[in-house]
Amino acid sequence: MPVAEVRGQRLYYEDTGGTGTPLALGHSFLLDADMFEAQRRGLSGRYRIITWDQRGHGRTVSTDEPYTYWDSADDLAGLLDHLAVERAAVGGQSQGGFVALRFALRYPERTLSLVLIDTQAGREDPDKAVQYDLMHDVWVSFGANDQLAGMVAAIIVGNDRPESAVWVARWKAREPRSLTPIYRTLMDRDDVTDRLAEIRAPAVVIHGTEDVAIDISLAEKLCAGLPGCRGVVRIEGAGHASPLTHPGPVNEAIEGFLG
Repeated sequence: MPVAEVRGQRLYYEDTGGTGTPLALGHSFLLDADMFEAQRRGLSGRYRIITWDQRGHGRTVSTDEPYTYWDSADDLAGLLDHLAVERAAVGGQSQGGFVALRFALRYPERTLSLVLIDTQAGREDPDKAVQYDLMHDVWVSFGANDQLAGMVAAIIVGNDRPESAVWVARWKAREPRSLTPIYRTLMDRDDVTDRLAEIRAPAVVIHGTEDVAIDISLAEKLCAGLPGCRGVVRIEGAGHASPLTHPGPVNEAIEGFLG
């Protein structure tokens, strides 16, 4: 199993290798690098696709101390060092996009471009945060029962999506109290909207039109704040995890941008 020892963490990663432009993709909250299987298959002919499990997710073995998405950005820098990658296109979906933006702010010299998918620059919507807090408390107290797991899947993957089953099974197997550290990182993140103008790298924003977790208006706001943004690509009918559920148009958008 490929593991990089980075900053006291054991980061699981996958690397297609090759001589193409490196593209490092970070996954959503509660998912892991497996969500990008279609991107590894579909894009590896032209690009070197690097995916990884972030702290508290998937096969990564992480320490228990609190962390932020700035720490995750440093983790990504360490992973790229491990792979001898000096500069890369950096991106991700939702949480992965939060990390990519912070990587671009902290490591501008290492950021070739940004691929930002179903993500935003701000904090969580307060009304949604109340709902999410209740869901967190139920999960930690009683585990991810069928009803709760179905609600989470509808938000993260999409309503009645066949791709949800494998993730629901993983959530049910998860130690309930292990949710809290990654949840607090998500909910306590800082707002980097006012710093977007510092990012000079070219960027593309890709967003599902049916995303209920992050409204597409926030994607438009994100693009407007990035000087190098080449536009918002709308993935028709896709929810929050568009690389997982609608890989064809997402891959086409990534290739159209990077190419």
